[in-house]
Amino acid sequence: MAAATKPRPILRRASGDDAPALTDLALRSKAVWGYDAGFIDACRAELNLTADDVLRHPTYLLQGPGGPVGHFQLRVRDHTADVWHFFVAPETIRTGLGRRLWHHLERTARAAGVTRLEVDSDPNALGFYQAMGMARAGEAPSGSIPGRFLPHLTKAL
Repeated sequence: MAAATKPRPILRRASGDDAPALTDLALRSKAVWGYDAGFIDACRAELNLTADDVLRHPTYLLQGPGGPVGHFQLRVRDHTADVWHFFVAPETIRTGLGRRLWHHLERTARAAGVTRLEVDSDPNALGFYQAMGMARAGEAPSGSIPGRFLPHLTKAL
């Protein structure tokens, strides 16, 4: 007998009610890199999504059977979009869900008239963003950890 296949997560626009689950996902995803509890607590405010954030900015998620397994949020200004959130559940890293979510992010950005993406990346996620075509364009100060600098990446669409 063949093994049952897992259902493919459904890609959908997030609602305000999703904000707490997306915040939880962001914190779990950040912690996968081995950061201690103090570091994660320092990031909590920056990684928090409110219902208002989700309603005002393009926010999409991959809905699995037990809840969100990935999400992104864009902050669009003129023809540039900041990738404000881009997280996948730790158990889905290296399964192709991040790539699937990224392709939808680019389609969403283009549909909004965006011609340039920017992201301040966690150093551990740098390889993923570069694999998605982002190029390093300098450094940016962390919004959570004073004195910490993050790789700043850009991509023309």
